[in-house]
Amino acid sequence: MEFERHCTLIVEQAELLAGHLSEGKDLGTSVPSCPGWNVGQLVRHVGGAHREATAIARTGEAPPDDEFRDPTHWYADTSECTDEAVSELAEWIVDGARELAETLRTVGPDVPIRMPIDEPTTRFTARRMAHETVMHRADAALALGVAYELDPEVATDGIDEWMELGALPLHFEVHPWMRELLAPGRTLKFAAPEQSWVVDLTGDAIRWRHSAEPTAVTVRGSVNDVLLYLYKRRDEMIEVDGDKELLEYYRERVSFG
Repeated sequence: MEFERHCTLIVEQAELLAGHLSEGKDLGTSVPSCPGWNVGQLVRHVGGAHREATAIARTGEAPPDDEFRDPTHWYADTSECTDEAVSELAEWIVDGARELAETLRTVGPDVPIRMPIDEPTTRFTARRMAHETVMHRADAALALGVAYELDPEVATDGIDEWMELGALPLHFEVHPWMRELLAPGRTLKFAAPEQSWVVDLTGDAIRWRHSAEPTAVTVRGSVNDVLLYLYKRRDEMIEVDGDKELLEYYRERVSFG
């Protein structure tokens, strides 16, 4: 997916998230996939991430102390985050997404930013914020019991991004114990009708590729269900064949979002 599509997706997903709030209404509903948060806190986190990303796109660097993402920036009591009208919070989340998309389009995809990846630019910001919003919309929908659908193209791009981030060499620097993942015979496949992804742990680094080759363990499901499974949002819609212990070992050690 291209930069412009990611910018559009940020707003589209924020608008859908706002719609989920109107369907579910109760901001105090707990979010099982984000333990300790309710829906109000979740939405404030997403909107804060959008505003932080806007600041990064404008200046190239993150604001101090994560002031935008932290719900305490908006509430004295983070146990609640429910003291406003649903309509006001829905408007707030969409406004922040629109401002971010507009800022990204204005500065363009190639502005350098400070991030712990190779040659990070606003192209990375657009993609990351698009899928940040995709996944947290899923959190809200699952918590509120409302329908969650996602364009297969978006889900496919989300899995590609997850694979890329999960294979960053930085992980070994920050968490040296992750090298324990690497061993002969350790391959995993995540298969959907649209595409298959193979994670290869047999070398000196985590590598991945699009492939339908045989592996030690295979996860099968719709592309959306595979995405939700990788992010540990929903497990029951997939099938697993092969070395389940390897799969769980991998999932325990490669996790984010």
